[in-house]
Amino acid sequence: MKDHQNGFFRVELHAHTQASKDSLVRPERLIQHCEKIGIDKIAITDHNEIQGAFKAKELAPNRVIVGEEIETTQGELIGYFMQEWVPPGLAPMAVIERLRAQGAVISVAHPFDTVRSKHWKEENLLAIVPHIDAIEVFNARCLRTQPNQQAEDFAKQHGLLATVGSDAHSLWEVGMASLHLPAFDDAAAFKAALAEARQTTRLSPAFVHLFSRYASFYKRLEKLFSKQKIQL
Repeated sequence: MKDHQNGFFRVELHAHTQASKDSLVRPERLIQHCEKIGIDKIAITDHNEIQGAFKAKELAPNRVIVGEEIETTQGELIGYFMQEWVPPGLAPMAVIERLRAQGAVISVAHPFDTVRSKHWKEENLLAIVPHIDAIEVFNARCLRTQPNQQAEDFAKQHGLLATVGSDAHSLWEVGMASLHLPAFDDAAAFKAALAEARQTTRLSPAFVHLFSRYASFYKRLEKLFSKQKIQL
């Protein structure tokens, strides 16, 4: 399952399935697409959900990393190699403690992208630096390069590992930002591999945000019609 770059894996670390409120991607389609485009491992990081990742893991245990993008009271964290769900809405340190208890690797999602409804204030981020493993230094859904550059500078300044991710909410986006990593099969080896990562990154065009808006709208309509059907 290795790629052709000196035996390294090509890894996508930020992708969503239909378990997220703003994606319609089925886990089986996502796995098939990864095989097609040469993604050797993919982290399923649904918003505040983990069932889509577990389902994908069952379908492709050697390809899928179980993760979750967790909304805290101050910003979003991503857990990798998770064993159980962490609920949203907790303080950052409460989330970190739950992730540590299950042996997860912890990264901060798109920390300086102020366009997002949830982004980190630098003073809050500084408070958790001793307790996290990595910073997402490139997110393909950022509309500008500045937030990614700021994240990269922050990671270097504080000696943190770097992750990148497509933040894919559609199949089309998968692989826009990926890492080439030495072989790994658990959290400890993954963390060690990040120190040797090589990045392949490009920003997605702005129109990809329409994919998630459509997914959210579609699900709201589906829920509305389902309620009406029950009442009938």
